[in-house]
Amino acid sequence: MFITRLISGIILVALSLLFICTGGDVLLAVMLVLSLIGMFELYRIFDVEKKLPGIFGYVSCITYYLNLKFHFSEDVMVIMLGFLIALLGVYVFAYPKYHAHQIMAAFFGLFYVGVMLSFLYQTRMLPQGQFIVWLIFLCSWGSDTAAYCVGVLFGKHKMSPILSPKKSVEGAIGGVVGAMLFTAIYCIAITNIFTLESINIVPLVVMAGIGALISMIGDLAASAIKRNFEIKDYGKLIPGHGGVLDRFDSMIITAPLIYFLAYYIYL
Repeated sequence: MFITRLISGIILVALSLLFICTGGDVLLAVMLVLSLIGMFELYRIFDVEKKLPGIFGYVSCITYYLNLKFHFSEDVMVIMLGFLIALLGVYVFAYPKYHAHQIMAAFFGLFYVGVMLSFLYQTRMLPQGQFIVWLIFLCSWGSDTAAYCVGVLFGKHKMSPILSPKKSVEGAIGGVVGAMLFTAIYCIAITNIFTLESINIVPLVVMAGIGALISMIGDLAASAIKRNFEIKDYGKLIPGHGGVLDRFDSMIITAPLIYFLAYYIYL
């Protein structure tokens, strides 16, 4: 199991490097595919993955990503509102075929997975985005790795005994500090390698700390949904890791946070 997880992790990191460095339409297409798979995993819990509410969700997600590319509407709320009206139409005219929670889950899935994950692409497309985007990974995967190591060595106080019994307060602190340390090292490295003068390390390190803290909420929220429905993993796409939502659960929250911190504070 460990070897499988390790190999999958290495492949995942390699693919991330490839797609993030490439950026542009390639990254946009990859994020769309990941979003659709993630939505399918979430919709499956509510039994709408192959039904009309879910299909409308996939179409709306594709429309949203096409809008990121072609900018046919400056206001994303047009897409969200259109999807909501379509869902309510399905709910009303097919009543009582679908339950209210299925309709709400279909709308939630588009925003929670499709829209939130898209901020990884949007961060990459910012000025200096080729450097800033890696903060999302450092806050999510880097923080998770640091939290695990510190938790194993020093963890004594449970952070969330019911949702995640293995996570500790000490591990959480280690995760935040680790993400900030990784980011500082990363910033120093890229400054020297690319001879950059415009990279301001301090705000990026602070952003990493905030992102690492918020990523834990994303992780625990995804765990809460799984516990509510008594499932172990969202999917089996990534051997040893589960599905897209299992691997990107913290990144779903971290990506938009880093984007807006970078857009309004750093740049």
